Amino acid sequence: MAKIEIDEIRCKGCGLCTLACPGKLLSLSEKINLQGYTPAAISFQEKCTGCALCAEMCPDVAITVFK
Repeated sequence: MAKIEIDEIRCKGCGLCTLACPGKLLSLSEKINLQGYTPAAISFQEKCTGCALCAEMCPDVAITVFK
């Protein structure tokens, strides 16, 4: 089972990962991080296939995918 970790401190909420996810499992969070951005969050971790497209698209290298 794949697992995604999002570093909320590094994430600036650009939303590129939400567009890249084929399962539409990522969205921007309601809460605000220390820098004042709304970081990405995964809604259904168990449905992640581990394709890592979200991590490849992230310009801030804030997403790590474990397979």
